[in-house]
Amino acid sequence: METHLNPLPFFFSIFFTIYIIAYFLLFRNWSPKVRPEAASCAISFAHGTPAVFLASGAILSDAGRGFASPNSDLQNVVLDYSIAYFLMDLLHYLIFFPSDLLFIAHHLVTLFVFVTCRYLVSYGAYAILVLLILAEVTSFCQNVWTLARARRADVEFADRVYNILSPPFYVLYSIVRGFVGPYFLYKMGEFFFNGGAETVIPTWVWMSWIFVVAAAISVSILWITNLWIELYRERSSKLEKKKGR
Repeated sequence: METHLNPLPFFFSIFFTIYIIAYFLLFRNWSPKVRPEAASCAISFAHGTPAVFLASGAILSDAGRGFASPNSDLQNVVLDYSIAYFLMDLLHYLIFFPSDLLFIAHHLVTLFVFVTCRYLVSYGAYAILVLLILAEVTSFCQNVWTLARARRADVEFADRVYNILSPPFYVLYSIVRGFVGPYFLYKMGEFFFNGGAETVIPTWVWMSWIFVVAAAISVSILWITNLWIELYRERSSKLEKKKGR
């Protein structure tokens, strides 16, 4: 009889190990205020870009892919990979930033989407993995930007990286979260609302997916809008100082 071991505990142990190494070794000389955030970035590096390639491969390898197609074994592995990451990062927030309710809620609802797709219905991984790709395609830039921002006040190189990286990162993030993401969500919603998955995915499940993703995209748009405003104010302030000399 063939048995399949669930890779979720293995993946979680990997992210846990990376976090511990980052916190106690890699960033041991950093300020206690930014060490947890830096360690979180370390596991995000280990998840984000690999998840884009893994999810892309899992989607392309499934000839019958579609919004209501059954999850392939490879797609389930990628879902487990992301579940493990979000569980580890949720633990990070609960320990170091328990008052950051927005991020805790974000991780909880994201886990809800992944877990229901993986373990409850076993259908719809195509849509969830495309959304994962859109969410993580900017993660490498975002993590570098986050680390640079955390150290820009006391490290000149970090400040230069932050200033150089901010505009292209904001542009890429704005395109993905402001245009591509909403368009894909629209196509996904159109399919589900027209009854395309009524025999395999319960209505309450796909409606909750739509709601969660729409809320996440809205928060992302608000976040990047505030960053654009902050960047404009910083650049305007520097320009005024130069003119005043």
